[in-house]
Amino acid sequence: MNSIKDLTKTNKEKAPKEIIFLCVLYLSISIAIITLMTLIFDILSTGSNRLFSDYEVGLVTKQQINNPQDFLTSLDSRDPLKAGIGPAFVGTLWLMIIVVFTTFPLGTGAAIYLEEFAPKNKLTRFIELNLTNLAGVPSVIYGLMGLAVFVRLAGFGRSVLSGGLTLTLLILPVVIVASREALKAVPDTIRQGALALGATKFQAIFRQVVPSAIPGMVTGMVLGLSRAIGETAPLIFMGALTYVNYYPDSPLSGFTAIPIQVYNWIGYPQAEWKNTSSAGIILLLVMLLTMNSIALIIRNKFEKDW
Repeated sequence: MNSIKDLTKTNKEKAPKEIIFLCVLYLSISIAIITLMTLIFDILSTGSNRLFSDYEVGLVTKQQINNPQDFLTSLDSRDPLKAGIGPAFVGTLWLMIIVVFTTFPLGTGAAIYLEEFAPKNKLTRFIELNLTNLAGVPSVIYGLMGLAVFVRLAGFGRSVLSGGLTLTLLILPVVIVASREALKAVPDTIRQGALALGATKFQAIFRQVVPSAIPGMVTGMVLGLSRAIGETAPLIFMGALTYVNYYPDSPLSGFTAIPIQVYNWIGYPQAEWKNTSSAGIILLLVMLLTMNSIALIIRNKFEKDW
């Protein structure tokens, strides 16, 4: 009886502290959500004026200078009402293509080796520790590395290829960690069952385990791309151009990206540039939401409950 009374008393003492903690937690979350929604509302209100409103031309006529399609395909301009994001949009697509074709095989290959084939020794634990640390390194460091290795040492110059490889270094640790977690989620009974039926370890891994882990790997890859597509600092430090008035046509072409283009527009003092930069942010948000939605659909459709 005394123990039950002591337990009840302890629970009553904890109750006010738990209530205070929950109130602080809910308040923090509310402030974060309200701040985010305020920023999004401001961007949508100013950017929609740039995308859909009519602008006065001359003294008499009035016509629509830009619509969403014109803004997406037009070249940059010193006139905020005529500036388009076409070269930056194409440059971003080039970057994402290079990142996908370099990060996915390297990231998934490293994850498969570390999780399924690597011996569990000090070297493996050292590599795993460094992968975890690299995932938290500031993106500026990767920009400096890209400048030193790809731009100068490899001789690729300030090209799309240098930018894509720099972003690959940025998200590679994240993709490796996510892919390893997807492999860990596959039960050992799948491996043991394949081996019991006479399959080699290689066959068991690549015919049973990896296909089961592919949805998690793809989800991690898409989330990594979502981070890479919004990065500005690495590309600026590795020397990406801020004003590009042509479309990149090869991996060795000069380029700019949507975040850099928006960063460049915000620096202009005229008030009209705020609308133009907000329109660029809307496009970037649409791309980010699309990629995250794809990751969510892949996870929900192909994820298995073991």
